[in-house]
Amino acid sequence: MIEQPCVDLAKAMDILGRYPAEEPSLIQVLQDVQRAYNYLPCDVLVKVADALGVPLAHVFSVSTFYKAFALDPQGDTIVKVCTGTACHIRGAGQLVEELERTLGIKPDQTTDDLKFTVKTVNCVGACAMAPVMIVGEKYWGNAKAARVGKYLGKGSGNDEN
Repeated sequence: MIEQPCVDLAKAMDILGRYPAEEPSLIQVLQDVQRAYNYLPCDVLVKVADALGVPLAHVFSVSTFYKAFALDPQGDTIVKVCTGTACHIRGAGQLVEELERTLGIKPDQTTDDLKFTVKTVNCVGACAMAPVMIVGEKYWGNAKAARVGKYLGKGSGNDEN
């Protein structure tokens, strides 16, 4: 678990000011907080619970239920490797291993410099392009472990693809 830095609560207060102070606003508020901070800081979740009149336990329950939310700081770039059946069969494991070697982290971890977070996902719906690796918003189909550096923008790997 990454140590959470102190956060500027002004962004959270601005977000909370845009929504009715009631429980139905919770998911929208959490989505905006996730976008603003790149994760859900604990200090902010306490403010959200207070402002919306929702028990803190419920805020944490929602925050941990949805995969779109993260309680730890995330990297500037999220790297996802599809591990669905087609991708698994076509080499997703090798992509994950190369990411571990290249970045020095395992899935669900973030680099110390907060540049990259690696995640594995069950399916991205692009089976014809398997294996698929997503770096930020860019999809890399028929991904190869030897090209991981290129996909990450580190300049190594073949320029094909």
